[in-house]
Parts: sequence; C-alpha cells; structure tokens
Amino acid sequence: MSRPLAIIGAGKIALDQHIPAIAAGDGFALVATVDPGAGIDGVPNFADLAALLARGPRAEAVAICTPPQMRGAIAREAIAAGLHVLLEKPPAATLAALAALTDQARAAGVTLFAAWHLRFAAMVEEARIWLAGRTVVGGSVTWRESVRRWHPGQTWLWAPGGLGVFDPGINALSILTEICPASLEIVSARLAVPANAHTPIAARLTLASGTAMIPVDFDFREDGDQVWRIVLETACGHRLCLSDGAAVLTIDADPPRSRPTSEYAGVYARFAALVEARRIDADPAPLRLVADALLVAETERVAAFVE
Repeated sequence: MSRPLAIIGAGKIALDQHIPAIAAGDGFALVATVDPGAGIDGVPNFADLAALLARGPRAEAVAICTPPQMRGAIAREAIAAGLHVLLEKPPAATLAALAALTDQARAAGVTLFAAWHLRFAAMVEEARIWLAGRTVVGGSVTWRESVRRWHPGQTWLWAPGGLGVFDPGINALSILTEICPASLEIVSARLAVPANAHTPIAARLTLASGTAMIPVDFDFREDGDQVWRIVLETACGHRLCLSDGAAVLTIDADPPRSRPTSEYAGVYARFAALVEARRIDADPAPLRLVADALLVAETERVAAFVE
C-alpha cells in the first residue's frame, strides 16, 4: 500500500528526481507539495508545513528537498508532527544538527533517512562487495562539473551553509565512505573561494584510508567533459574505477560493467523499508569529512563568480 507523502521544496531536484521516482514506485503517493512559490500541476501546494498540517491532505511522510540551510528547522517540525522524514543531501547544515534530529526521531518513534542518493548508483554495491577484505593502498577522486550547467540560479550554494563545490563533492564522499574497507580521514585541504562567496568553488583534499593517501579534486568550473570518477588501488595489485558517477565499474583491464538503474528508485525503496520497520538511517560520515576539510583547510581567494 502506498503511503501518502509530501515534498517540501519543489525545486530542481524534486522535479528532476523525486517526483518521477515516487510516480514510478509503489511505496509512496505524492499528495502535496510545500513551497512558498509554485508547486506542480495537479498537486495541492502549501506555503509552509504548518499550512499543510492544518488544511492539507493527510501525509505520513515528507521528503525535504529545500536548500540545506532550511532543512533542520523543517525536519524538527515534521518529526514533532509524527511524520517520517527523508532528507536530501546534505542532511543538515552541521553535524550537531543531524545528531539532534536523529535523537528527536528516535524519541518520537519515526523514521529519519539521510538519503545519500549516489550510494544507490548502479555499481556502488558491486564495488563495495569487491573491495571487502581488500586493502586500499592508493587512488584518486576527480569530481569536476559546471555549476552553471547543473545548478543554474542556485545562489544558496554560495551562502554560509551552502557548501559550494562540496554540494556535488559530498556525493563522491558518500560513495567512498560506503565502499572503502577502512575508515577515511582528512589529512589536508586547500579551498578556492570566490571573492563574492562564502563557500568554495574548488577544493583539493588529501584523504587517508589506513596508510593510503588519496588525492581529491573537486571543481565547479569544468566547462569541458564532466568528470565524476573514483579510482582505488589495492595491495594485491588491482585497480578499481567507478566512473560516470558510479554508473560504470571497471576492474583492471576487464570490460566496463554497468546496468540500468535509478538512484532515486533505490532511495525511495529504502525509505519505504525504513518506514515499515520504523528505523533510522542517518549516516553522518560524508558530512563529517566535509566539516573536517573546512576545519583544516588553507583558503585562497579567487575571481568573483558570475552566473
């Protein structure tokens, strides 16, 4: 039976990913949107969550797709109303906020799901299984994309809490924290921050996984080929490569492997299972790596960003 769900924040990610995934699945039925602007055709829209709770159709769950700066307060209100909550990534503006939401959801007996959507990419689980029991000795992460192409008009990225290039970069970190056999930590970070922004447009990190050092290249200024690639080398001499945002897996010189999949179909299937079991899945590991990078980073000012 489909559970009634409302989407909070009817922006690009909701329109491109959440709404099609809900429509294609059988776990949830979209009964409303919550957005101070326009909603979507044929679905009731409410200016805020209080208005939905007071006058709208009954919802059992919400998917919060607002900019991250707003998510914490909305999630607290939703949990207090007894709703199950799915949080787009990053799940909160700070680690403390995510921990508080987790405690609140546990006390209320509702589900809280931090939906790291790229963990549901086609080849992540195969990569995790292949790496299990192996020792990573090296590798690299390259996540370079055009902010103008993928995030047009999203000025919240450059405000405090908006994460800048870490908004896509945290996707790579969500994969790494899922597939690496050993824990990860930030060794060093260098950030390029536009003169008119609070958050970085590029980041160079060094990650440690055991004794392995893994250089990381995040860049929002890529006007050429878009690159979303993770390479990991193991002590037994093998090389694993996840490319196209983990849609393709290549091991050594073997032919690349992939299969049709939908990340957000996986997200909503997982959310449905969590709701059925009244469980919480709110892994803070990717957000912790970003927070640590910001703590240790050297920062350089670069040219102002103009849309």
